[in-house]
Amino acid sequence: MHWAERAGLSRGWIGPIFLFLSVMLYACIGIYSRTTDPEDFYVAGRRIPAMYNGMATAADWMSAASFISLSGALYLQGFSGTTAQPGGLAYVLGWTGGFCLVGLLIAPRLRAMALYTVPDFYAVRFGGRWPRLLAALGAVACSFMYVVAQIYGIGLIASRLTGVQFEIGILLGLGGVLLCSFLGGMRAITWTQVVQYAVLLLAFLIPVSWLAYKQLGTPLAPLAYGAQLSKIAQMEERLINDPGEREVRAAYAARAAELAARLKDPVAALARERERLEAHIRMLKARGADFSLVMAARRELAGLPHDVASARELWGRAMNEAQERSHPLGGLPRHGQAFSGDPHGTAAERAEFQTSRLNFLALMFCLMIGTASLPHLLTRFYTTASVAETRRSVGWSLVFIALLYLSTPALAVLVKYEVMNGLVGSSFDQLPAWIAQWARVDPGLISVQDINGDRILQFGEIRLGADMIMLATPELGGLPYVVSGLVAAGGLAAALSTADSLLLTISNALVHDTVPTKHGQVRVTDNHVILSKFMLLAAAMLAASVAATKPAEILMLVTASFSLAAAIFFPSLVLGLFWRGATRRGTVAGMLVGAGLTVGYMLLTSPSLRAWWGLGADGLWWGIQPISAGIFGVPAGFVTIALVSLWDAWRGAR
Repeated sequence: MHWAERAGLSRGWIGPIFLFLSVMLYACIGIYSRTTDPEDFYVAGRRIPAMYNGMATAADWMSAASFISLSGALYLQGFSGTTAQPGGLAYVLGWTGGFCLVGLLIAPRLRAMALYTVPDFYAVRFGGRWPRLLAALGAVACSFMYVVAQIYGIGLIASRLTGVQFEIGILLGLGGVLLCSFLGGMRAITWTQVVQYAVLLLAFLIPVSWLAYKQLGTPLAPLAYGAQLSKIAQMEERLINDPGEREVRAAYAARAAELAARLKDPVAALARERERLEAHIRMLKARGADFSLVMAARRELAGLPHDVASARELWGRAMNEAQERSHPLGGLPRHGQAFSGDPHGTAAERAEFQTSRLNFLALMFCLMIGTASLPHLLTRFYTTASVAETRRSVGWSLVFIALLYLSTPALAVLVKYEVMNGLVGSSFDQLPAWIAQWARVDPGLISVQDINGDRILQFGEIRLGADMIMLATPELGGLPYVVSGLVAAGGLAAALSTADSLLLTISNALVHDTVPTKHGQVRVTDNHVILSKFMLLAAAMLAASVAATKPAEILMLVTASFSLAAAIFFPSLVLGLFWRGATRRGTVAGMLVGAGLTVGYMLLTSPSLRAWWGLGADGLWWGIQPISAGIFGVPAGFVTIALVSLWDAWRGAR
């Protein structure tokens, strides 16, 4: 493809070729592995070798969040982040450390029971209908939230590769998902994921190695990127004191003050804005201005909030963003700082330091516990031939994941150096074309605005979304466009591999895990497989329609699903496996309390819902961000299961 590009192949063909070839490769594997046998469909016949299952697990794990967004989180939040956004290193440590819990506590013991799904464990261990039904509903909730993020990533990549609309890009990528999971279930998904891991490994390591060689003269990015950290620290200091950057910060501070004034009386402010824009349109028409200017003014008028509640939400969000960008470095923390604030500073700085550190640890906790609780991941370890193979499979998974995770912090540092050293200071008239191209895909991915009017790009005037850092790396680093196609194909492989498993988990939960059991055992028939396939199709269509609304960033959706999975499953799994005293009523109560507390905290602290309810402040408990709500749900689940189970034992003894 690189040779074809040099020979004159148009960029308009390179992207679609990468998309078509990769999707067709996965589809061919899915067609070849098609099956209606329940053992093959649900657990791949329990004959996947440990190394290949490790590769498949790594591909399953390298979702759109890891491949697309994790380096973006490290770029935006640095290693340890702020009080509002825990640093990107928490994701690396939490997600990787969670596999230690999987290998030590959960996976081998579940495999020894020779089940098909995680809710099957609840049927066998606790009996009755409710534990298994709640586990099935929990699996659907966590997996659906997760798969929406993956399909959003699929649409993002497919639309960038082909130039089609975002919604059409979703449907293009979704075809590859369905051809794999619909026809062959876990058998097809496993072998597809082995190939997808090889694709995403190459797609990640080639650009980061190329960028490291360009900047440092060596392709070994994880070993050499530390040299750029000290340079970034010096550039950050220079940017903080730069006069142009100070002008940008002052302009954003003025904008924040203006929006704050509007929020004091949103009714009057909305009327003033509508009157001002209507007068501006009349003036343009009277002067015979260009039609495009009139249409732009009309779009601005149509974009005004329609009522006071939406005005509060829109202007409040814009005010918070302007206040953030009025801080040094456009509101980004220094990349290498330990935590925000100062443990030896003023009372406010000490409180900021403690909150930042607490959020970092809370997020790492939720990601570790969530990793050991996600049904689609635990089901992967049912596919090995024995318990010993399961343990080896977890070890291989860590090896394959480490190959990428060791390079992710390096990529974030190299990209930030490229932005600060190469992009900042450019003329607005000579900005690279990829900025406008990504803005057309989704305006929320990149924000570039000459707010101080000097026609020179300052660091505070550009904001890159977390979901585009990795995908835009080849263009930002000046690499051939064919590398952009390869990176997009890798991102597509990561999103497709996870979406396959998640959709299979949802369909199995709705069909297999809701049928009546006899003595805790489920009789699986070919009819279950057929129904699971059609339910998988329905779940995919529903998830695609939700993803088309672009509900949130990929990383936020995925992190929320981890907190929810941790609160629902981890206490009942651990106590069910290691404590004979855990009872059915205790498990049901623990799952309901853990899930209710986690979801309730997420809703209570949602800015849009608080604005709709007219609530003030942020509603945070001890400053914990809502994505880490599992920090409250998991202990509550453990305590509830223990207390109710002990109460049941005491009543039985009487």
